[in-house]
Amino acid sequence: MCRLFGFRSSIPSAVHPSLVTEKNSLLHQSKEHKDGWGIAAYQVGSQPSVAHGLGPAHCDPDFERVSSQVSSRTVVAHIRLASVGSVERRNAHPFTHGRWCFVHNGTLKNFALHQNALEGLIRDDLRALIQGATDSERCFYLFLTRLSEQGQCLVDTACVEKVARALAETMSLVSAITDMPGQERSSMNFLVTNGDVMVATRRNRTLFLSDTAPETGRCMHRAAMGPPKPGTRLEQFVLASERLSGEDHWHQVGEDEIIGVDNNLVLHQWKLQELSTPT
Repeated sequence: MCRLFGFRSSIPSAVHPSLVTEKNSLLHQSKEHKDGWGIAAYQVGSQPSVAHGLGPAHCDPDFERVSSQVSSRTVVAHIRLASVGSVERRNAHPFTHGRWCFVHNGTLKNFALHQNALEGLIRDDLRALIQGATDSERCFYLFLTRLSEQGQCLVDTACVEKVARALAETMSLVSAITDMPGQERSSMNFLVTNGDVMVATRRNRTLFLSDTAPETGRCMHRAAMGPPKPGTRLEQFVLASERLSGEDHWHQVGEDEIIGVDNNLVLHQWKLQELSTPT
């Protein structure tokens, strides 16, 4: 089990409060999720710069150092509690491929039994890139396989609906293999971005959305309005596994929902069954 964080903004912004100083920051959460951390930021060029640590974030001065230096329109962060794969660099989130960045909060059920079947769904050239032992990395390359099947070039700009559909198809294919009647479902909170589009899924783990930063002073106004509606153009889009602060501007994403923003920070939201039709 892990914790994830995703941030998209119309202007480069600091994420140090969310990662370090908020009441329930990732630094605080790492006291439980202690098996490493990763931060990816899109600052120069189209590809993310990524920093990793293999110890608890709250004990690693590099986590706070990197967090304090990041100011970007797009940031992804992850703290890990290892379930599949040992604590080593090749198993650390975020996983990247070109401009794409991916993190996972959850675990595939009975992964060892189903690993070969899952890898068989991944395009040959992408499967050859797998380096680690995690279920998460395989889900990432399965997502890229499904995205390319929709005619999306993995190095170009992306359509938010096609990204969401590729994630939905990944979830559908994985659940068809790993879920067993009467047993707990595989948990698949995925978050993916290419620096412009950002999309996340919720399945069997909590996920929260905020469209405002606590320090802006708009919290009470936004809380009174409720969550933003699909089609709204946002200034900021923040996703987290847990509420990062006590304010009530955090809104829970529904189970089996997919949520994201396009290149222009317009909000989109779908039910899984609307999109999950893999061929």
